[in-house]
Amino acid sequence: MLIKIIAALAIFCVLVLTHEFGHFIVAKACGVYVEDFSVGMGPRLLHYKGKETDYCLRLLPIGGWCKMVGEDEESDNPRAFCRKTVGQRMAIVAAGPLMNFISAAILFVIIFMMIGTYSSQPLVGSVIPDTPAAEALQEGDRILTIAGQDIADWNSIGSAVNSLPAGESFTMVVERDGEQLELEISPYYDEETSSWKLGIYPAEEKQKLPRAIGLGFTQTFVFTKELILAIVGMFRGTVPVDVGGPVAIVSVIGDAASYGIQSVLLLAAYLCINLGLVNLLPLPALDGSRLVFLAVEGLRGKPIDPKKEALVHFIGLILLLGLMLLITYHDIANLAAGKL
Repeated sequence: MLIKIIAALAIFCVLVLTHEFGHFIVAKACGVYVEDFSVGMGPRLLHYKGKETDYCLRLLPIGGWCKMVGEDEESDNPRAFCRKTVGQRMAIVAAGPLMNFISAAILFVIIFMMIGTYSSQPLVGSVIPDTPAAEALQEGDRILTIAGQDIADWNSIGSAVNSLPAGESFTMVVERDGEQLELEISPYYDEETSSWKLGIYPAEEKQKLPRAIGLGFTQTFVFTKELILAIVGMFRGTVPVDVGGPVAIVSVIGDAASYGIQSVLLLAAYLCINLGLVNLLPLPALDGSRLVFLAVEGLRGKPIDPKKEALVHFIGLILLLGLMLLITYHDIANLAAGKL
């Protein structure tokens, strides 16, 4: 339980810290006066007063902020947020979600370098218990032939197995500890993929930095695309609405922690993408809404009344907090019912 709590707190901190750091670093680059940089909400636990910014760690790990002079009100300070150009302000607002996507890519790079990716070589990485392979194959076996067909790479294994008469046993040759062994094995039918399988996973190989970086950004793009399609599907009603709050997220993180560091890092990357994408939605109180107001200002050539904009964001924040309370209540009910 302690490990689960630590993992959950660590991921929440990564999510908030990276998002707010994006706002912070670009605000500083644009010369904006940042008053307060906080991770967490509620009473301060720790704080450090820098040259001009108060850096705080607060009690509740459910949010954070980067408070800038002139962000939600008029200010005569030349370093105020409201005194910067539309382009600079849009860059500051967009930097939070962008940093979440960059953080996800960095996490994927770490995974690919430290843990690795599935190898394309026909090497057995692990064997699924209670499958035909469990009795015949071992980790580290190199599959050479299946029913006389030469196996050049991992994809060739599935192609060869599914090209044979359905369900019939066959002979395969593997290399184990420098020796070639001839084994008899029968495949099983996997209804989920509608194909015949042996019950093995490929070996993993660690990637060097250049390839890991490429794979990291590619994986971030793939996850982002899948999440966008899921959100669009929920709005269209073609995908079930499945929204979880802090309680559900902590439960999922706890489950991931029980499977090891790789699962925790993968979940952290996915949640970073989730946070970045959700914040770009044009909903009041989110970064996406602020970007819309700034875009309108740029097109009009003059800002929208700050009081009206602040009112819209305030109403949006109240609605968002109400939604979070409703989702949290739903999560707690599911937890009590044993559904989480």
